[in-house]
Amino acid sequence: MKPARLSLSDVLRVGAVGLRARPTRVVLSALGIAIGIATMIAVIGISSSSREELLRQLDRLGTNLLTVAPGQTIFGKDAKLPRESVAMIKRIGPVSTASATGLVRTSVRRTGYIPEAVTGGIAVQAATVELLRTLEGTVQRGTWLNAATERQPVVVLGAKSAERLGITRTGVRVWMGDRWFTVIGILEPMPLAPEIERSALIGFPAAAELLGFDGHPTTIYERSAEEAVTDVRSVLPRTVNPENPGEVNVSRPSDALAARAAAAGAFTNLLLGLGAVALLVGGVGVANTMVISVLERRREIGLRRSLGATRGQVRVQFLVESLLLSALGGVVGAALGTLATVGYALSRDWPPVVPPWTIGGAVGATLVIGTLAGIYPAMRAARLSPTVALSTT
Repeated sequence: MKPARLSLSDVLRVGAVGLRARPTRVVLSALGIAIGIATMIAVIGISSSSREELLRQLDRLGTNLLTVAPGQTIFGKDAKLPRESVAMIKRIGPVSTASATGLVRTSVRRTGYIPEAVTGGIAVQAATVELLRTLEGTVQRGTWLNAATERQPVVVLGAKSAERLGITRTGVRVWMGDRWFTVIGILEPMPLAPEIERSALIGFPAAAELLGFDGHPTTIYERSAEEAVTDVRSVLPRTVNPENPGEVNVSRPSDALAARAAAAGAFTNLLLGLGAVALLVGGVGVANTMVISVLERRREIGLRRSLGATRGQVRVQFLVESLLLSALGGVVGAALGTLATVGYALSRDWPPVVPPWTIGGAVGATLVIGTLAGIYPAMRAARLSPTVALSTT
């Protein structure tokens, strides 16, 4: 006599019997798998969304911006850039635009009654009229400096400085040095120049006349043709300071964004490890549930064996039950992880990105966990003798 064969639908139906009989235990066991899968998908998705936003910023802002800053002299003192630096850089053929800022030794406060030492982390800087064009920045409110206002006691605030001063509109006055300056503009954030976001910007002539600025730029921003960036970078030190080119530092702000995108991977790996631990805990929970299920269902196993079910069929029944339990947690976890990624990305105005391979990996992980968690309980159920199982009270 040959034992009857179970079709795939029969196997799935038999495997689902134990799950339907104990819904509360099934939900709690599947929850461990769901948390692990959701954590892994959310970590990868949020990291991918952040990276995509950084890459979009790079594409939008360009990688052809270079900054020039003073280094140190051979005696270890702070060097200064010549006053003519911007004009000299503009003479370089591929350079399309250049501008500068200069640090002014004063602070900006809402009122003169606030101690001068309380700066709020805001720097006062002189700025050339071309700065906004060079940085490809935009004004959130008000207007930018022009040939007329750069000589007047007016100021444009970066996004962070306006937030720290509690200023949300133009026309408000702030105290700098020993006099009032009127806010005529508030800038949008500038990812390639975060130092501008924390600055209060006034014109070079006004800074020299009203605040005693010496006219030496502390940072020069330059844009050139994309294909000429490397060549321009190599000649900038000698162009800015022919006598002491070693006292000039040249950097590429877009490199910082690229580094941030790369550094996100290290943090992602740490969080993925935490997700894997949660997944492992969930797998242990599934295995525990299946072992208890075998102990509680000895009479059912004995009855099936006495009616002709083979050891292999009993083994398959409990293995499929474990797989279904794990798959339930995997599907729920994948849905939760995707929703978490989309929700977080949209809240930050990022493009939501969930790599397709993460969903495939989630399914694969649940199958592996389900198989490993179900092997021992399935083998234990298959080894039960029908007479012993039926005699169990």
